[in-house]
Amino acid sequence: MSYAKLEYIWLDGYKPTQTLRSKTKVVQNFSGNLEDCPMWSFDGSSTEQAEGSSSDCLLKPVAIFPDPDREYSYLIMSEVLNADGTPHETNGRATIDEDDEDFWFGFEQEYFLIDPETNLPLGFPTGGYPAPQGPYYCGVGAKSAYGREIIEEHLDLCLKAGLNIEGINAEVASGQWEFQIFAKGAAKAGDQIWVCRYLIERTAEKYGVAVDYHPKPLGDTDWNGSGMHANFSNGKMRDEGGETYFTAVCEAFGNFIKEHIDVYGADNDMRLTGKHETQSIDKYSYGVSDRGASIRIPVGTVEDGWLGRLEDRRPASNADPYKVAARIIKTVRTAD
Repeated sequence: MSYAKLEYIWLDGYKPTQTLRSKTKVVQNFSGNLEDCPMWSFDGSSTEQAEGSSSDCLLKPVAIFPDPDREYSYLIMSEVLNADGTPHETNGRATIDEDDEDFWFGFEQEYFLIDPETNLPLGFPTGGYPAPQGPYYCGVGAKSAYGREIIEEHLDLCLKAGLNIEGINAEVASGQWEFQIFAKGAAKAGDQIWVCRYLIERTAEKYGVAVDYHPKPLGDTDWNGSGMHANFSNGKMRDEGGETYFTAVCEAFGNFIKEHIDVYGADNDMRLTGKHETQSIDKYSYGVSDRGASIRIPVGTVEDGWLGRLEDRRPASNADPYKVAARIIKTVRTAD
C-alpha cells in the first residue's frame, strides 16, 4: 500500500486516574515495523501534561498491532516523553525498573458497560435495581447478559489484532464484564492491557455505550466492584516451586502493603472492604483457593506440587498495569 494510518495511543495526565487518548498520523510507504514508526508530538496543555506556554510532549512508539477495524491502519501504543526526551511524570511504563520476561502476567480486567443517558450499568432500570446478583455471572439470556454484542465484537477485534486475549465472561453484576490478557514481561503485559482497553472503549463507542473502570461505580451497595486481578509467576515458581518458596513470596507481599496499594488504583478503598470476595484494604492475608484473601494461592498450584502462579486480587480495575507489574516484580525479588 502507498499509505498507512498510524493510531497513536497514550495515557493523559488526568488524576487520580489516567484516561486514554489517540490520534491518527497518515504516513507513506510504511513497512509495518515498530522501528519505522516516527516519534510524534501532541499538545500536552490539553491533556493535563504541560503548560500552554511550553505545551509540546512527545510520543515514543513502544508496541505495534494491526488495527482490525480500519483498513491500512495500525495501533501504536506510545510512551509520553518531555520535549527533551526524558520520561514524562505520567509515564507509568517508565517506572518498570526490570522488564524480565521470566515474569509472566495474566491480568483479569473487569469493567462495567454504562448507558450514558442514565449513567447506570446496562440492565439497570432507571430509578431502581435489577434482580440481585446471582444470574449475571457467566449468564446467558436477555434477562442475565447485557451488551454481549459489544463484548463479542471486542473479542474478535483483539484476536485479529494479535493481542494475547485468553477469554471473556460476564461478571457478577449486571452490565459487568471481564477479559483476560496474558503476556511475558511487565512492559508487554501493560501494552497488551492498554490496547485491549482502547479497543473496548472504541467498540462500545460505536454502540453509544461508555466503559467504566471505577472499582466501585455503584457505591456502597450490595453489588460487586471491579478489579484487575493480577496472576503472576517467575521461572522459580513454575519450575522449582515448593510450599516453602510460595509461602516466602506470599509473606514478602505482606512487607510492602502500602507500596502495592499506592499503585493499585484510585478509590480502591471503596472496593476492598472485606465484602464481595475482597480482603479489607487495611489488612493482608493469603490462602489456598481463598477469593477473600489479598493473595490467592490457586488450588491448581498446590495440586501440581506447589508449581505455578499466584493471584494478587487487590489491583483495582482502573489500576495502571505497568505500575502493578513493576511493583509485583520488585516484591517477588525480595523473596529470592
